[in-house]
Amino acid sequence: MARLIDVSHQIVAGMTTYPGLPGPVIDDHLSFEDSHENYAPGTEFEIRRISMVGNTGTYLDTPSHRYRDGSDLADLPLEKVAALPGRVIDAPGRAIGPEAFAGVDLAGRAVLLRTGWDRYWRTETYGSPDHPYLTAEGAKALVDAGATLVGIDSVNIDDTSEASGGARPGHSILLAAGIPVVEHLCLLNQLPEEGFQFFAVPVKVRGMGTMPVRAFALVPSP
Repeated sequence: MARLIDVSHQIVAGMTTYPGLPGPVIDDHLSFEDSHENYAPGTEFEIRRISMVGNTGTYLDTPSHRYRDGSDLADLPLEKVAALPGRVIDAPGRAIGPEAFAGVDLAGRAVLLRTGWDRYWRTETYGSPDHPYLTAEGAKALVDAGATLVGIDSVNIDDTSEASGGARPGHSILLAAGIPVVEHLCLLNQLPEEGFQFFAVPVKVRGMGTMPVRAFALVPSP
């Protein structure tokens, strides 16, 4: 037996995921009432629609998010986002460097950076530039270690403060290596350090580089 642990945020109409990006709009394409003219009495359907940017809720970045010639969601192999052996790395400080991964086998794994920043979700603090992030050296260490996917429970895997000068080395280094990035994870405190499988599968859309995912872990029961 195993437990399924959801580590993704809900998407709610109007919510802010990343400061400055528009919130999703969710409304009716076809309401139950309007469907009555198309179906037999007592039969009704509802079709809803959503308008949102790809960077909404808990989402996955592919190389085309950063690079014009990078692969997109339609090119993403399932082997990079499903049934991956997971490894949680506790990262209580602000800057996550290579020392966080020293002596840990990360080859072929989904590496999930557990900072605890998700506790501020849907507050002004969550989008603050003081959030935890992965350093360039940390990103290089993950590439060298053979990580398959990297996730974080923070607003961005990169430093977004003015001191960064707009550089995004975490995205640049990981996506150049073909390593998908999952941002805005949550509830990583419910996962063990290892011994679980991780899933973060987006919709297979050609021409999109980012997309929300239902991220979850399959954890063996004790």
